[in-house]
Amino acid sequence: MSHLPGSPPLAVPRGGNRGPLCQTVAVHPPLDPDSGPSGTPPGGRPLHLRAWAVALVFIGGALGTAAREGVALAVAPIERIPVAIGLVNLVGAFVLGVLLESLARRGPDKGRRRELRLLAGTGFCGGFTTYSALATDTALLLGDGDVLRGLGYSLLTVVLGALATWAGLAVAARTHRAAAT
Repeated sequence: MSHLPGSPPLAVPRGGNRGPLCQTVAVHPPLDPDSGPSGTPPGGRPLHLRAWAVALVFIGGALGTAAREGVALAVAPIERIPVAIGLVNLVGAFVLGVLLESLARRGPDKGRRRELRLLAGTGFCGGFTTYSALATDTALLLGDGDVLRGLGYSLLTVVLGALATWAGLAVAARTHRAAAT
């Protein structure tokens, strides 16, 4: 069985001590750079249970949610389609693509890069974007018998969101390459 370069596999018996069912399989250490071979982080607590990480996500989420509400108040629906929700989802997808690609190209997910990812990516973009509101708005349009508008709105938002993420990744990669030359 192959393993990741630089990470020796751990031998774990499988099948107990019952003859031919007993064999050794390779178990690889986790890919999380903060985890040791046992899968437990050196600090003993996984990242999602560390107070500083939760605080960063909370602060970013509160700011993102406030920004989304500001956009929703400023942009009126057009022909019953909540344009503001579609807009924040597209902008958020683009920003998240730029952010994650930029951070990944600058090095491993630790230190300031991890803090920025938690604050801006998980927190702000997570609070700013809202696919639950997209689902609710779609259900309301469908429930009112506006099937074409409801399906078009939801499908267009998801497809354009994927393209916005791809565009964000491409912009960050191009910017990184240009800065390297």
